[in-house]
Amino acid sequence: MRTNIAIDGIRHLQYEIREIVDYGHKLAAMGVPMIWENIGDPVAAGEPVTPWIKEVVMDLARQDSSWAYCPSRGVLKTREFLSADASARPDGVPLTADDILFFNGVADSVDKIYDLIRRDARVLMQAPSYPTHSSNEAKRSQYERLQFHLDHKNGWRPDIDEIENKVRYNPQIVAIALVNPDNPTGTCYRRDTLDAIVDIARRYRLFLICDEIYANICYNGAETLHLSQVVGDVPALAMRGLSKDYPWPGSRCGWVEMLNRELDPAFKEYCEAMVKTKMMEVCSTTLPQMSIPLVYGDPRYQEVKQRRAAIFEKRANDVYQFFRDEPGLIVHPAQGAFYFCVTFEDGLLNDHQTLPLPNPQVREYVERKVRGVAPDKRFVYYMMASVGVCVTPLSGFHSKINGFRLTTLRTDDAERMRVLGIIRGAIRDYLAS
Repeated sequence: MRTNIAIDGIRHLQYEIREIVDYGHKLAAMGVPMIWENIGDPVAAGEPVTPWIKEVVMDLARQDSSWAYCPSRGVLKTREFLSADASARPDGVPLTADDILFFNGVADSVDKIYDLIRRDARVLMQAPSYPTHSSNEAKRSQYERLQFHLDHKNGWRPDIDEIENKVRYNPQIVAIALVNPDNPTGTCYRRDTLDAIVDIARRYRLFLICDEIYANICYNGAETLHLSQVVGDVPALAMRGLSKDYPWPGSRCGWVEMLNRELDPAFKEYCEAMVKTKMMEVCSTTLPQMSIPLVYGDPRYQEVKQRRAAIFEKRANDVYQFFRDEPGLIVHPAQGAFYFCVTFEDGLLNDHQTLPLPNPQVREYVERKVRGVAPDKRFVYYMMASVGVCVTPLSGFHSKINGFRLTTLRTDDAERMRVLGIIRGAIRDYLAS
């Protein structure tokens, strides 16, 4: 081409959760069978969809209206249901149907939210950070990410002073972004932590962004706490979706709660821009939206939520017990979502450690791929090639902490423990090499 086409920020786009699959497929083609523990798709991992929820969806599919366009903001009946449900939360910000805006999944809403922020403005977000957020922010601004750190030695708690100092000394920051419950760490932000972050946003006139896709999967004593319950008069965006709730990842159905959008003229204009952008796309998928009042409004859904939370609590606790006394590792009990993070003690990984790779073709490929990569990614690449288990390195979540994230989705308890044993054996052999 006579000139460059792609924007400069394209170099910041990184999604290790999916990119590592290409590496795994290359290994599989060379004869290394792969166990996938990297992608958070409950259905693909074997979780059966609750039969009555299937019936709801199938009945809707028989209605011609579910095949049609819907309003650009989303199905009105569904937006009325969601706004009433959100308004009924204890201490919740009151919402109307016009405060709900539908997208084709939470990832779609993330893309729009960051793309519509001025290039010279910045969003402060956590590290480790879910890459859909951090990559989109860096792509738009074309600068390195501004992050505050979750402390892996202190239950993944953030340092409020660090957050305030980042805000104070970076006047271009317009928003603070969170994921709660968090992916990848599985932690839930405590009420006092959220209150402190809201206070910073209020004093520095920022808005808040919170990805709440896992809000219905909290356990180990953590409360389901929505941003709308703590935000008060601060403008904010909260993102929700069906992927992890029914679960229905393939529905690609998500929505944004626009909180206090009328209280600040600049924030109101920004929210109106999101609506106009959605209008140019026509609308989001109709049928999944139509199902929401019928599923969430069904008394049986409370049992579904409680049952699933109990299942993921047990699995997360099993993983914690499995790794808690392992030398060189740091782990904490998860409180939400269906992931678990294992981190290495500082300085434990180096670029001389290896695992056995008897196949010369595999060994040559791995040795080429690990040149110059982060220490945790190097370990993961060797483990995949040696014992055939794929997890996601924490460096793939734009973090300098060495570790990895695995899922707790495998439904066969014995098989899950067998896979954990393979991972533990690879860790021991790699550290001893």
